[in-house]
Amino acid sequence: MSALTDPPDSPTLVIGTRGSDLALVQATTTEKLLSRAFPDLTFIRSVIKTTGDRRTDVSLNEVAKAEGVFDKGVFIKELEDALDTGAIDIAVHSLKDLPTVLDRRFSLAAVLERAPVRDALVSRSPGGLGALPPRARVGTSSVRRSRQLEWMRPDLTIVDLRGNVPTRLRKLADAATYDAILLAEAGLVRLGYLPPTAAAAAETITGMPGLHVQRLEESVFFPAAGQGAIGLEIRGNDSPSRVCAATIGHRPTWLRITAEREFLRLLDAGCSTPVGVFSTLVGDEMQLRARVFPEAGGPPQTGDVCGPSADPHALALNLLRSLT
Repeated sequence: MSALTDPPDSPTLVIGTRGSDLALVQATTTEKLLSRAFPDLTFIRSVIKTTGDRRTDVSLNEVAKAEGVFDKGVFIKELEDALDTGAIDIAVHSLKDLPTVLDRRFSLAAVLERAPVRDALVSRSPGGLGALPPRARVGTSSVRRSRQLEWMRPDLTIVDLRGNVPTRLRKLADAATYDAILLAEAGLVRLGYLPPTAAAAAETITGMPGLHVQRLEESVFFPAAGQGAIGLEIRGNDSPSRVCAATIGHRPTWLRITAEREFLRLLDAGCSTPVGVFSTLVGDEMQLRARVFPEAGGPPQTGDVCGPSADPHALALNLLRSLT
């Protein structure tokens, strides 16, 4: 039975995912929601190794150049290839890995309810960002995180850090290469390293008491567009998979990430552009804020707008116009 032509009530749906611990947790979450919504379907998981998973020897920017992969495709190319051939029906992504503009053969069909959007500083000593001594070495592979950190604490040393979440934590715990690292709070929560909400003012990584955590407020340290959200990508013409994905989608999260990603599109921002953008939703009103660093260096531009959540594209345009 072809994955390209199966009706919504066909017996199987193939879910594609990367093989990292976090990706597998996100795939499991997706499969559970789909199983509840479509109890008569069978879900098959296909684990796919992407370019970004294979190349951990150099920075992400260098991987993209070496492999000829556009924008953030280092973590999605092979999943999209599998979608294109019909080997999988839905690709599960950390949304911030997904390019703002997709090839017209593909479509972002839905997003799941968002986890926390903040970044987290994990350090070998307590006290958080303010307690790091001058020249402390902070590991990250994110240009956005690097530029914000350099702007807030120019006395620190940024060191490239690759690998999945458990690997990064082990590198911090086991080696003197890093004094601290930056990770997404959502990943730490989903993998059980942190509770969903802080249980105490001073937190440590579960099972690793020597690693201290500071959850960085998004209004201070701006997260990436789509951070904390799980995106479900399909073939653009695959109506059955679109129905399945949309059924488990979360509309408030969809409105927020649409505004954030549209801002990136209008800004023409790629993976090498240091941009922090986040939204908050209260009733029918959305606040959208951004911090944009010039690629050539220098202080950031900032913007802050509010408006009806029903028109996230207009809100994104207003945010672009508000940058100062």
